[in-house]
Amino acid sequence: MKKIILLAASLLLSSSMAFAHGDEGHKMDMGHNPCDMHGMKGMEHNPCDMSSMKDMTGMKGMFLKKIMIDGYEVSFHVMKAPEGMAHGGSHHLMVKVEKSGDIIALQAVNSKITHPNSKSESKMMMKMGDWYMASYDLGHAGDHKIMILFKTKDGKKHFGGVTYPEKK
Repeated sequence: MKKIILLAASLLLSSSMAFAHGDEGHKMDMGHNPCDMHGMKGMEHNPCDMSSMKDMTGMKGMFLKKIMIDGYEVSFHVMKAPEGMAHGGSHHLMVKVEKSGDIIALQAVNSKITHPNSKSESKMMMKMGDWYMASYDLGHAGDHKIMILFKTKDGKKHFGGVTYPEKK
């Protein structure tokens, strides 16, 4: 349990420091890869390795939706936070941006959730492998509108979103 807490704290610290610099070239080297879960007991899901995932919308507890935003394929993944990893909310929102099958490095990603009671909250997303992540409380019933705004290296801003859970 201590390893998990230390890992989460170091992830938050290193990603917030990198974002504060606004440049991935200034990331702190913490001496480990935060996506390497080797030896982490009880970690059924590595949030950084989702390469084998297909569109799993509709599977119990899984939400993965892909949409096109300005020619970019954007994957939205929502998962219940594993026990001990709920830093900031009951669920992890993860986003990946691709173009022609290549992962796109972004300058910044901001997320916004509008809850069923019409209240909303925004959070900057932190980079974790090929994905960007933020945590929100999404355990209550009703539709949550998930929106993201991302900035590509050419300085252009792109906006889009999905509804969680997806209506059937």
